[in-house]
Amino acid sequence: MTPVSARNIEFVGHTDQQGRGDGVQVMVHKGHAFVGHMFSDGFTVTDVRDPHHPRPVNFVAAPLNSRAFHLQTHGDLLLTVNSPNIWVLQGYSDPNDYFKASITETFTKRDKTFTAGLRVFDISKPAEPREIAFMPVDGLGLHRLWYVGERYAYASCHWQGFTDHVLAIIDMKEPTRPEVVGRWWLPGMHTAGGEVPSWSGRRYALHHAIVAGNLAYAAWRDGGLTILDVADPTAPKLLAHRNWSPPFGGGTHTPLPLPDRNLAVFADEGNLDNCANGIQRCWVFDVREPTNPVQIAAFPTPAEEDYCRKGAKFGPHNLHENRPGSLQSSELIFATYQNAGVRVFDIRDPFQPREVGHFVPPAPERMVDPRPNRPQIIQSNDIYVAPDGLMYLTDVNDGLTILQYRG
Repeated sequence: MTPVSARNIEFVGHTDQQGRGDGVQVMVHKGHAFVGHMFSDGFTVTDVRDPHHPRPVNFVAAPLNSRAFHLQTHGDLLLTVNSPNIWVLQGYSDPNDYFKASITETFTKRDKTFTAGLRVFDISKPAEPREIAFMPVDGLGLHRLWYVGERYAYASCHWQGFTDHVLAIIDMKEPTRPEVVGRWWLPGMHTAGGEVPSWSGRRYALHHAIVAGNLAYAAWRDGGLTILDVADPTAPKLLAHRNWSPPFGGGTHTPLPLPDRNLAVFADEGNLDNCANGIQRCWVFDVREPTNPVQIAAFPTPAEEDYCRKGAKFGPHNLHENRPGSLQSSELIFATYQNAGVRVFDIRDPFQPREVGHFVPPAPERMVDPRPNRPQIIQSNDIYVAPDGLMYLTDVNDGLTILQYRG
């Protein structure tokens, strides 16, 4: 693979995942990459022990019309979300509509059967996941998870009676019987409880939370960020809520606490084509006082070319999340930037982040995205970085790419 542009990052290997090039979240565990799919309902397991020659070894289908696009691994467990494949079921005439209002407003075509909930697999044999539990949800189900092997998993979840995804805390003490023990949401989201949203034409929804110690750092799309005290998982407590949309474009997507430095990074997703909601950014916060997070810097915007004019989506999507077992750094931040590929930022000086590496893959050879009139342009989606600097990069169409950071 010859990149369009690259610095301090080299190509290692690639797989189209047996024609299922639509990748979202990727976990690398026990020498295997587990990739959830955007459109191909299920997840793929790829043997990456030889990173130059990744070899797909299994595809595990999700239930009919349902996705398993986000997943987590730890020990012998794999957790996957189940939710409706809204891109196929709704058939949005304008894919941007998904981001402009609550999911309960935009997803209206629910005549077909789908499955909503949490699915748990035994991956003691990583190439042969074996389902051991399913926790159903009365609603549209789960979106994204955080689970690092302790007692609780943290998920964004939609139940009937809520406008969109809220925080669910799931007790995993007995993995064959996961159970929701706590919930939290922004005021106005529980319409069945009589609450009235204070917003319109925007999307307040939990994308996901990452937990460090007793604090949950949560990204709420157009609702900004919250920091929650989850010491009592049955009764999360709000410590701080910040929202910078407007004037900025919203879409706060991925939180990344850096507790050893009392910092946190929040990525605003570039979620509309051609920068229709402005230039989206990754923000650095000082969180020494968790009740008063202060925004102190923004990452520089990639500028080798005019990415807003390149087409499709430009701007942050996901961050490497410093999971146990992966590369853990509070100085180097790895971020996907969709049509601008993957970026590495040095934040040793948190007030002046600087880019130290990037890799922009060429256009995908084929389109998996079923949505009409989507441009054939790279859309780097999610990233996992191993301790040796190997980077596992997914794309909406282009499969799994393995890179090596040389910075």
